[in-house]
Amino acid sequence: MRGKAWMLTAVALTGLGLAQGTITLVGAGATFPYPLMAKYADEYTRLTGGKVRINYQSIGSGGGIRQFLEQTVHFGASDAPLDDLRLKEVRDRFKTNALNIGYALGAVVPTYNLPGVKEPLRFTGPVLADIYLGKIKTWNDPALQGLNPGVKLPPLPITVVHRSDGSGTTYVWTDYLSKVSPEWAQKVGRGTSVQWPVGVGGKGNEGVAGVVKQTPGAIGYVEVTYAKQNNLAYGAVRNKAGRFILADLASIRAAANVPLPGDMRVSLTDTAAPDGYPIASFTYLLLYENLSVNKAVKSEEEARALVEFVKWILTDGQKYNEPLTYGALSPVAQQRALALLSRVTYEGKPIGKEIVGR
Repeated sequence: MRGKAWMLTAVALTGLGLAQGTITLVGAGATFPYPLMAKYADEYTRLTGGKVRINYQSIGSGGGIRQFLEQTVHFGASDAPLDDLRLKEVRDRFKTNALNIGYALGAVVPTYNLPGVKEPLRFTGPVLADIYLGKIKTWNDPALQGLNPGVKLPPLPITVVHRSDGSGTTYVWTDYLSKVSPEWAQKVGRGTSVQWPVGVGGKGNEGVAGVVKQTPGAIGYVEVTYAKQNNLAYGAVRNKAGRFILADLASIRAAANVPLPGDMRVSLTDTAAPDGYPIASFTYLLLYENLSVNKAVKSEEEARALVEFVKWILTDGQKYNEPLTYGALSPVAQQRALALLSRVTYEGKPIGKEIVGR
């Protein structure tokens, strides 16, 4: 497969006139998929013999959306798809559509630092909301002890850790809390940035993981890969069916088994799937449908190289998702994503349709 993929890519690159030159595609945004994006970048650079390089800046979804709108990057990345207001802004300002192309599934987990506690703790959505509202202040609170009757919870104060930057991980977390806690929905709500009632901030998934790791008694929320890479404990969360579910590939995939709209903008949190993990999400690439309007895209060669890269992510690149605990796209989701990519044009040329159809 690798040999075939290299031949196809080499043919495509030669057709772009890239046999001698190098193109660097710049992306920015979500920290949630950064381990996966770094893997994609390494593999694709190797696959193209260094002809196409990927420079991905892991700055948070809020920063990625901002740079996408400021047109300083070839593509943005966000765990929160652009909302209707942002889509209208793109149409009004740039006379084209913004595409939200899902390419992987992930899970946000409650991660904690409790010395001496070995087994995964159990949480419910309302209890997590009350911790983040500052209503549950110690680990041996009856609400937590009642969920974990066999565990000796220490009387440690809870240090709440949240993101300090605009974050799709925050969006997924607060989207979930807004569904399971009316008080959270009323007082805080959902968003890439919110007014936190309590806690200390960390920048990026990396920052939250770092604060939790260094702070006995801390609780935070991170993409599951960050918890695994940092050897942090993370809990099981009770889903709508009443089952306590740990985030893993099977439970993430189960959460994504929902009707998928054509634009791929969908919330997967608080899934009704009996085996589904309740805080799961797609993560998205943001592209302009008409790449000519994006000032970061300097030529048709760059536009074609970008579409080739995204097509590779959605096809051959999917094999790198699951070893890093990101769900691969289902056949239906892959079909939706490729259909969106096929809409991309450059100076009136249907380059998306040409490249996806090859």
